[in-house]
Amino acid sequence: MLGVGIGLAALIIILSVFNGLEDLNREIFKSFDPDLKISAKTSKSFHPDADFLQRIRSTEGVAYCTEVYQDKALAKNQRAQTIVDIKGVDTTFALNKDFQKALVGGEMKVYVGPRAAAFIGAGVYNTLELTVNDFFKPIELLYPKNEKLNALNPESNVNRVSLEISGVFLLEQHYDNFVYLPIEVMEDLNEQVGRRTSLEINIQQGKDVQRIKAALKKFLPENLQIQDRDEQNASLLRAIRIEKLFIFIALIFVVGIAAFNIFYGLSMLVLDKKDDIATLSAMGASPQLIKKIFYVEGFIISGVGVLLGLVLGLGTCFLQMQYGFIGLGMDHAITEAYPVRIMLTDIVGSVAGIILITFLASLIPANKAASFMLKS
Repeated sequence: MLGVGIGLAALIIILSVFNGLEDLNREIFKSFDPDLKISAKTSKSFHPDADFLQRIRSTEGVAYCTEVYQDKALAKNQRAQTIVDIKGVDTTFALNKDFQKALVGGEMKVYVGPRAAAFIGAGVYNTLELTVNDFFKPIELLYPKNEKLNALNPESNVNRVSLEISGVFLLEQHYDNFVYLPIEVMEDLNEQVGRRTSLEINIQQGKDVQRIKAALKKFLPENLQIQDRDEQNASLLRAIRIEKLFIFIALIFVVGIAAFNIFYGLSMLVLDKKDDIATLSAMGASPQLIKKIFYVEGFIISGVGVLLGLVLGLGTCFLQMQYGFIGLGMDHAITEAYPVRIMLTDIVGSVAGIILITFLASLIPANKAASFMLKS
């Protein structure tokens, strides 16, 4: 009973943690990624015309549409350098209220008065030892030119721009190397005027994202695709779900080991009760009744184990949700404690798996008991 209970409790707790991690990632995506994203299917970038942009912005439910060009560049100052993801954006970028929650210094904007500025991740900020709103300590960005390399004068092979720091954000390590800058500055760097890697669309609060996605699809060119937030991060979410599935299978095997105790216990009981089985047979008991006795005993063992596991597993999850007593053990994290979300489907699946294993573990001893009865 204890083995089955601990196995079920482990299943419930670990699967609930995976659910919590999935929700946590969605919360991160909500801050960084748009509700809908339009990008090219095959090429790196595309050229949206004014009419296309206007149709997107005038679609019912669309709050704003941000034009984006994203690429990699070298960021440096007088003391250090690092490779960063640069993201050219228009001024609607500052309307993202969820992203503003990640602000840890300065302001979320790409202009300081009339001057272009950079809004950067904490990783870049710390690596280059930058200072917010310091005109004399800018970040310098270098990007390769779209022309034949000049081996005699390497400096002429790159475009460069220096930007003061308007603000710093801290979201998650994966996003720490991002640098936001005005789309106009990005065009000067990459020499791709009017071209965009994506259009990031944010939806008005309370509006149906899937309905708006379907409306935008109607006039979307064939060379473009539109993705919701889960589709933009499909590989990560798929990895979490696959890992969750394999953990479930592994723990079911652990519960299966506990079920061997049921099998051996019932098998020993059959040997011990041969005389009683013969007595019941003489009194007119049928083989089906004898089987039922051993099935019921097996299910009593698993039933008590299931109840114990539910109490331990759900109790631990509720305590973690309420008090967060098990921490992540990280100095800089979005949440201090392991996130947890209980799903009814996980509980039902785990209990059903244990019941099935118990039935299989009781099958052979019950049939063996019935065979003793027939021999007697």
